[in-house]
Amino acid sequence: MSVRRALAHTAARMLAAVLASARSATPARMLHCVLGGAAAAVFTSAAAQTPQTIRFAAEEWPPFVSDALPDDGLSGAILRATLDRLGYTARIDYFPWKRAMDLGLNDSRYAGFLAVWRTPERERLCHFSSPVGNTLTVLAYLKDKPVRAVQLPDLRGIRIGTVGGFANGDQFDALVRQGLLDVEEGVNDETNLRKLLARRYPAILIERRVLRHLLTTRFPAAERGRIALNERLFRERPVHVCFKRTQAGLVQQRAFNDAAKTVDFGQVEKDYWRRIGEVGVAGD
Repeated sequence: MSVRRALAHTAARMLAAVLASARSATPARMLHCVLGGAAAAVFTSAAAQTPQTIRFAAEEWPPFVSDALPDDGLSGAILRATLDRLGYTARIDYFPWKRAMDLGLNDSRYAGFLAVWRTPERERLCHFSSPVGNTLTVLAYLKDKPVRAVQLPDLRGIRIGTVGGFANGDQFDALVRQGLLDVEEGVNDETNLRKLLARRYPAILIERRVLRHLLTTRFPAAERGRIALNERLFRERPVHVCFKRTQAGLVQQRAFNDAAKTVDFGQVEKDYWRRIGEVGVAGD
């Protein structure tokens, strides 16, 4: 047996033993088992990640996840508050969305990625955490060229800007797959918003608070005043952390979700919106 195969065999046995002991442990002990006893087998080398820090991949998506906001945004604040109950901290590294998903799912340096909507397709890829934010997708258009729609099928024949890799709700995504809605994917929300203002899109899909944050922080008042919204086409959806769909990821997800039960999500959210509102980002 080669040295590499021997090390892999040893790591597998270590992980199996760790997971067996974690099944009957407390949430903090579960996570400690995975991060401590078999960190090299489950995550990565000590040089990239210490037993006290868990790394996640994300895209800049303020105000939910952002390096420029306190605690990396609302979802980052919820993530940190939950991991704090377990005696750990989070490190969030930022990439374009598709790259963040790829690293979160396939790179051993990362436990997963955030913030992500739950879909049937992603159930095969992720062990989803409890919610780390609530979102509402809206249809944005120009006031001087309104887009009228009471329900999603009413958007037929209108080219809609979306972000590549984003899930836009079961009904909308099904209509796109069936060829009943015309969409053009952009790289991110800010780019799509600029295209809307330049009249390259008649309408875009965007999360309500993300739109508000972008308009407040990246655009002058004259441009903000040109945008109108339809907030009635989509239901609110939570976003989650995607832990890898592995045995180790399952242990991490269970420990995280058990610890999250001790966090007052509503209060954290309310306090966070008030907190960033004090630095000029509007809230409800």
